[in-house]
Amino acid sequence: MLDREGYRPNVGIVLVNARNEVFWGKRIREHSWQFPQGGIKHGESPEQAMFRELFEEVGLRPEHVKILGRTRGWLRYDVPKHWIKREWRNTYRGQKQIWFLLRLVGRDSDVCLRASNHPEFDAWRWSEYWVPLEAVIEFKRQVYQQALLELAKNLFRVRPGDLPEAYRAAAEARES
Repeated sequence: MLDREGYRPNVGIVLVNARNEVFWGKRIREHSWQFPQGGIKHGESPEQAMFRELFEEVGLRPEHVKILGRTRGWLRYDVPKHWIKREWRNTYRGQKQIWFLLRLVGRDSDVCLRASNHPEFDAWRWSEYWVPLEAVIEFKRQVYQQALLELAKNLFRVRPGDLPEAYRAAAEARES
């Protein structure tokens, strides 16, 4: 399901623990790490898709989390052409995402990376809130920055000095 511009509707999930550290998942059989995310199926609301993806990728149910916030609108990223299947190259551009900020109210032991028949991650860890900005694959970096900046206001007062140096100018521009 693509929109007119070639973007697939999707949700992204920033899951934090009591110390405001973020859940960071290692993609199965790869050396890349990312937040849980996934497509919105026809007829699903973004919130319904978020809870489905949360269970499929992380094994958590609604009772394990509390919604703290979500992005106001869609955040988009383009997928590099060489990563797109040849038959989709003329129609598919990338993802448009609504991001949710969730607080884990359950326990770490509630996380189960094998909740579905098609696991997304084979390892996970808690990381400092801003670490994903430096660690995520390059083409997703701007969307991660936008999502983390917008959602951080639900956790703490964001000061540009709190950000990795490379992202301070963007945060300062958003404040003015």
